[in-house]
Amino acid sequence: MRVGCPAKVNLHLEVLGRRSDGFHELRTLLQTIDLWDFLDAEPDTDLSMTCDDPALPCDDSNLVLRAARRLRERLGPGPGARLRLRKGIPAGGGLGGGSSDAAGALLLLDRLWEGGLPREALAELAAGVGSDCPFFLWGGTAIGTGRGERIEPLTPGPTRDLVLGFPPYGIPTAEVYRRFAALTPPAGGVTVPALLTKCSPVKDFGAARNDLERAVLEGWPELGAFRARLLVEGARLALVSGSGSTVFGLFDDASAAIRAAANAAGAFPSWRVGTSRTVARGVGFEPESS
Repeated sequence: MRVGCPAKVNLHLEVLGRRSDGFHELRTLLQTIDLWDFLDAEPDTDLSMTCDDPALPCDDSNLVLRAARRLRERLGPGPGARLRLRKGIPAGGGLGGGSSDAAGALLLLDRLWEGGLPREALAELAAGVGSDCPFFLWGGTAIGTGRGERIEPLTPGPTRDLVLGFPPYGIPTAEVYRRFAALTPPAGGVTVPALLTKCSPVKDFGAARNDLERAVLEGWPELGAFRARLLVEGARLALVSGSGSTVFGLFDDASAAIRAAANAAGAFPSWRVGTSRTVARGVGFEPESS
């Protein structure tokens, strides 16, 4: 059995304050994109995993195994599984690859173990694994609130073409929030509901923002230079995704995105630069690309 696990970008991200549990209250607009990890599973006597990226741990610190163990606890004693993860989503890039993989593990193993849990029950398990995990069980376009785990799916807008820029390093999320805490709180501006009203029906997200972006760009100014380059190339919107390190831009069509990606890659030779598209789906058994 195999599931495809898509990446996401944050089309808008507001940080509303610090919660009593130490996390930050967020309101974000999430969008899955055509960039995938693939997770295979076969029955085994115990739980184990391997990954084609040697830099990723394959122990209980990996969200895939955490999700698998939470599901087995929910279903009761039973068989294990041997999991194999093939990475296409850069780690540490703010694209939610680990959370997507964990959501994929819940969906995959629930079928392998014949658990029969509804997606809402899987989402409850996912919320205990990672803030973004529940979103990937639906995918498409959605508003995330709380830590990002409370999901309100939205009617997908038109397919959008993107340019994605990955610097040769990840950025620790904890470090970004540490820097963010030292900054003046962001000024008020457009909120997700107002953004959607403004953008309806074409969903042109030019009014969007990322409250974490200032902290990221002050610490890693090269990302700001790449973002500026995407705007020069004609991006309707260019932002850091989540806490970084990926920078993305939305373009009018595929040809504009391809030209922009080629020009940006020439200007930033150490970066991995590519194109993608928005997709109206989350983790699933019949991925659109492999």
